[in-house]
Amino acid sequence: MANDEPTGSASSPHASPSPDAVVENRRAVVQRRLEQLVRENRFTIAVVFPVVGAVSLLASAEGLLPPPLSYNPLLLLFGTLVMRSPLIVALLPEIDRRALVPLALLTAYTYAIEFVGVRTGWPYGQFEYGIELGPMLGEEVPLALPLFFVPLVLNAYLLSLLVLGEHATRALPRLLAAIGAVLAIDLVLDPGAVAIGFWSYVPPGGYYGVPLSNYRGWLLSGAVAVVLVDLAFDRAAVLERVRACEFALDDLVSFVLLWGTINVLYEQWLAAAVAGLFCLALLRTGRYDLAMIEAALPGRHRER
Repeated sequence: MANDEPTGSASSPHASPSPDAVVENRRAVVQRRLEQLVRENRFTIAVVFPVVGAVSLLASAEGLLPPPLSYNPLLLLFGTLVMRSPLIVALLPEIDRRALVPLALLTAYTYAIEFVGVRTGWPYGQFEYGIELGPMLGEEVPLALPLFFVPLVLNAYLLSLLVLGEHATRALPRLLAAIGAVLAIDLVLDPGAVAIGFWSYVPPGGYYGVPLSNYRGWLLSGAVAVVLVDLAFDRAAVLERVRACEFALDDLVSFVLLWGTINVLYEQWLAAAVAGLFCLALLRTGRYDLAMIEAALPGRHRER
């Protein structure tokens, strides 16, 4: 009798999996399906959507589209979400309980500083939205603001990790590089957004309508956001994930194509040149070359 095992022992090969194991298994299945969806539509997401977006935004700004399509907020949100999808899918496995509090704080901070900026002009300078970027909170701030801002910070952070290499293990170079990348992103974004009427500054500034105060504000908001992102993730795990996931930086590719194109079309050459520097940085990561482009073309993934 001493060798008898109790009925329902955890060592039984027929024991039911724990609830946590069931959840993890379902999460893994969903993750694989999402990754497959992104891979099969990679070229459409990273290239077609931003090019079509740039053309439609230019047409809206120039009054060439009928009112139902001009600056259509649902189309803006849908296009943004699609272009963000590679980044979101790539980072989903790294979002755990550790990440929830810093990311929640970052979301709250994003809303708070934007409300302050709209109402007081600090820290970005006096500005106002020219169109509704989807539903607005209190008719002042876009409800989808975190969808617009947080991925920019994540892109800057991930690109810095890849470009810095071994230097990314040190906190100061890592944070300074990411903050610098956030500022560079806005050197591309804000002039393009002003040109197509997303928002405007009063009075207009000297950098294609953008004042210097805007970049002092981005230095503050970018620094806080980068620190929170750095606290949210296990840096080594995120770096390994980004190296393994070939489409993790495709959202940054979309950003460069969309806003770089708009700046070129409006002959804002300095902003376009900064977009070109991001192209060089992406090339330096070693993941964007002719072979990758051919592999990302529609139909190629299914052929393999």
